[in-house]
Amino acid sequence: MSTIEKQPSIEKPFSPRIILILAAACGLIVANLYYAQPLIGPISADLGLSSGASGLIVTLAQIGYGIGLLFLVPLGDIVENRKLVVILLVLAAIVLAIGGGIHNIILFLLASMLIGMVSVAAQVLVPYAAHLSPEATRGRNVGNVMSGLLLGIMLARPVSSLAAEYMGWRAIYYLSAAAMLALALVLLRALPPRQPQNSTRYPALLSSMLQLLKSTPILQRRALYHAGVFGSFSLFWTTVPLYLTGPAFRFSQQEVALFALVGVSGALAAPVAGRMADRGWIRPATGIALGLVLVSIALPLAAPSGSTFALILLVVTAIVLDMGVSANLVLSQRTIFSLGAEVRSRLNGLFMAIFFAGGATGSALGGWAYAAGGWHAALWIGLALPALALIYYATEK
Repeated sequence: MSTIEKQPSIEKPFSPRIILILAAACGLIVANLYYAQPLIGPISADLGLSSGASGLIVTLAQIGYGIGLLFLVPLGDIVENRKLVVILLVLAAIVLAIGGGIHNIILFLLASMLIGMVSVAAQVLVPYAAHLSPEATRGRNVGNVMSGLLLGIMLARPVSSLAAEYMGWRAIYYLSAAAMLALALVLLRALPPRQPQNSTRYPALLSSMLQLLKSTPILQRRALYHAGVFGSFSLFWTTVPLYLTGPAFRFSQQEVALFALVGVSGALAAPVAGRMADRGWIRPATGIALGLVLVSIALPLAAPSGSTFALILLVVTAIVLDMGVSANLVLSQRTIFSLGAEVRSRLNGLFMAIFFAGGATGSALGGWAYAAGGWHAALWIGLALPALALIYYATEK
């Protein structure tokens, strides 16, 4: 047993109430990365960004998130966790408020990257939930927290679409800034402190991450699986608003919001996957999750653009895609959180950084492919990413 597990520094007992607070907090924080996805059209038009480069709005936020995962999340192994999260939330509120008021596209893209960077507070809270949980229920509890995080991802799109419809696209940035400040106060009062029993200095902490990555094959494998499915997920949700508002369907922002709501049910897969992991069914469940993503992206290719059948298939795709991604994420985190409490934040940071690189790649490729070759060109790239993940999964012993 690790030093941390022998000398826990959490001063309040675990309770379902704390898990509920963590789930809600993760959802609110991670939503900052996804508010812009259905708004890239109006944002690009307002700030003068070309359609081919519009994917950068989402891509740079994900790049910023990746930077935060590598350089900020590892601090969870040496810095008191509650304090670290509160500081990041205050910074998030400041950057969001600035982002809402910017009129220069270069500065807005920089703000997007910074928003992503400080939104890694959610990934300090997920290992924190694992620390709170006994081994027997760790998968279930992490799954419940991840349900909140995934609901945040899925609800961010309809919420931002509705806000843009009635108040303009800038409103969501101001509203989220206020939410981050309120959340910082709630977490400061509600969460027990956790001071890691680790005296490693920050430079040594960072340098240890490369060695961790090299020496942990299961981390490499789980990160690459999820990079493939998350790349497909990001590609789909970056391009589908453009497709729906384009000539094929001519949706309004309100209609895009209603469409985005259908994906919310996919978050139900997270606690189910957590329970399967606790029962030792991680490998077969992973194959199912990867297969769901592959099938979901293939479905829209079976119908002509603009037809009622095409819209029905898009709805099914949104639900099944989000289910597969949700399940695989929980299965992966349950696996890597079992590798050692003293390195949990660094492992999570590495895992998230690698698969968010896949997400950033998917967003960028999706925006480019949609501008160059249309909706079906984007889908074929989206299909290739989980296919590669499944081929790699087939080599697992």
